[in-house]
Formats: sequence, structure tokens, C-alpha cells
Amino acid sequence: MAKNKLNKNWLHDHINDPYVRLAQKEGYRARAAYKLKEIDEDEKLIKRGQVIVDLGSTPGSWSQYVRNKLSGQDGGGIHGTVIGLDMLPMEPIADVHFILGDFREEGPLLALENLLAGRKADLVLSDMAPNLSGIAVADAARVEYLIDLAIAFAKAHMKPSGSLLVKCFNGTGFNDILAKFKQEFKVVSQKKPKASRDKSSEIFLLGKVLKNPE
Repeated sequence: MAKNKLNKNWLHDHINDPYVRLAQKEGYRARAAYKLKEIDEDEKLIKRGQVIVDLGSTPGSWSQYVRNKLSGQDGGGIHGTVIGLDMLPMEPIADVHFILGDFREEGPLLALENLLAGRKADLVLSDMAPNLSGIAVADAARVEYLIDLAIAFAKAHMKPSGSLLVKCFNGTGFNDILAKFKQEFKVVSQKKPKASRDKSSEIFLLGKVLKNPE
């Protein structure tokens, strides 16, 4: 009974969420696009001509936002390169390259290197999140593991002057993740966009300029 009530409450909140309505109106696949939009407008992260990699890109709202930011005024093509990677399939997005698979494995990595063609990313985005169990310690470990992967990816495939934006959760283990970011990046900031629900412990970490690039 309690679970049904919880589901009804979530559905009510979701249907009446202004960002859900806005996403439907503007053609975004998820309200998450507005989290990235707010952070981008604040930090001026996305610029024409950049190479941008979106880790955990499915369903694709972040890639959609990036693509729109890089699109030509005449409506044809984009000024830059957008590459999405995910272990789940993603419906195609015009001008966005998508690689299906685990970026730790040889096949997807080779596909990425072919698309990069010797270039490094200006910006790496990660909206990756694990399936949460509700057990704080276990969930914190899963979140930290994904962020470790994103940092390792950035060190291998991003320009030393580039930026990494990751989704995190402000709870158990957060201080350890923040310390790692400060160890790896010269400038670190915490972001809680308005589109991130008040009830959620979700927070985004932005690291700029690698201290020890590979």
C-alpha cells in the first residue's frame, strides 16, 4: 500500500514538474537537459568547435542540448564533435556519434579513438548513475566507482585544459569524491541546478584543468 502511494506521489510530481513539461515542449528526451543547460550558462562550458564526450548518454538529453549549442545558425550540421557512449542503446540524434558498449572495453575504445582521430576532448560529461540499493555504504561505493571511471577517462582522453562534469550525490562518501576531484583538478566547484529536485541529494562536480594529465 505504501509503495503504491509513493508511486502515485512520484507520478503526480513528475506530471506537474515544470521541467518535464518544458522538455516535452522543447523536444528533449528528459528533464536532465535543463540541469546541464543551467550549469553551462553559468560556467560557459560549451563552445563551438569543441570536441565533447557524453558518458552514460542514454536516453540522450545531454547530447541533444550539446548538439543544439553547437548547431549552425543555418540549421545545417554542427560546429564541433559530439560523442555519446552508453551500455544501453540510444535513439539516434542528428550529428551525434553514438558508441554502444562499455568504454573500458577494447571495441568501444577503438571506436572512440577512430572518431577522435588523434584529438582530445575539450569537455567530458558524465550523467552516469548506478542502480541504487538504498544501502548507503554500498550505493556510495557504486557512485564513487563510476566517478573514478569518469576521472580516468578524462585523464586519458581530455585536453589538459579541459573540464569534467559528473553527477554525484551529497551523502556518504561525498567528501572522499570531492577530495579526489581536488587532487586531480586545479579548479573544482559544486553545482546544484534548479532543475535538480529539492528532495534529491544529487549534486554535480565540475573539475577544470587537469593537474597531472596522462
